[in-house]
Amino acid sequence: MKTALITGATSGIGKFTAIELAKHNINLILCGRRQERLDELQNELGKIVNVHTLCFDVRDKDKVFDAIESLTDTFAQIDILINNAGNAHGLDPIQTGDLEDWDAMMDINVKGLLYVSKAILPKMIAQQSGHIINIGSIAGKEVYPNGNIYCASKHAVDAINKGMRIDLNPHGIRVGAIHPGLVETEFSKVRFKNDDKRADNVYKGYDPLMPEDIADIIAFVVTRPYHVNIADLIVLPTAQASATVLNKKS
Repeated sequence: MKTALITGATSGIGKFTAIELAKHNINLILCGRRQERLDELQNELGKIVNVHTLCFDVRDKDKVFDAIESLTDTFAQIDILINNAGNAHGLDPIQTGDLEDWDAMMDINVKGLLYVSKAILPKMIAQQSGHIINIGSIAGKEVYPNGNIYCASKHAVDAINKGMRIDLNPHGIRVGAIHPGLVETEFSKVRFKNDDKRADNVYKGYDPLMPEDIADIIAFVVTRPYHVNIADLIVLPTAQASATVLNKKS
């Protein structure tokens, strides 16, 4: 049986990816900042596969490495890494952007992804195999008004994904990215700092992607034959043509 480590596993895409991979008989290492949610998933999915939880913030370099080093022999071999943890904070013009929001986005979306990858790569290199899926965004392919730093962070993910694929090629490690458009999760609630009305409006008037949709795609990608690597994939709801073009019904 393979083992997958998923960051940001307590909600949205990460949570539903865990549920989907369990259906494919893949053992799970679930990472997140909310232990109670991790426990709930472990209780649910532990009936199907082996599940281990790690509670840490990807922004904290020391805790990332301590958590990965704490893994027991049962979970020592990590075959699949889903770098899913990420957030948007604020939606402001760059001249009025909040510095704390900027730090949060760069620290979680970029540095957090790098820390987790750095902690796990020696294991994959030693076994000369592995599969890394980096969750990007349409914001990593385009730039939209007031998206400045979030878009920058996801452009960085796009570049890191490409660089990883080149650098890890000699070690037999598959690397790919999935870039979703509008997915109805807690994303907008976080971006708008718990302004539920503003967050809910993001997903009204059309059918957005759901986290289950992305989870299904991730499961497809990681279950392809070893010689197949889906390197870069943009996924949009039918109503969305680009980062700024959306067919909303009034």
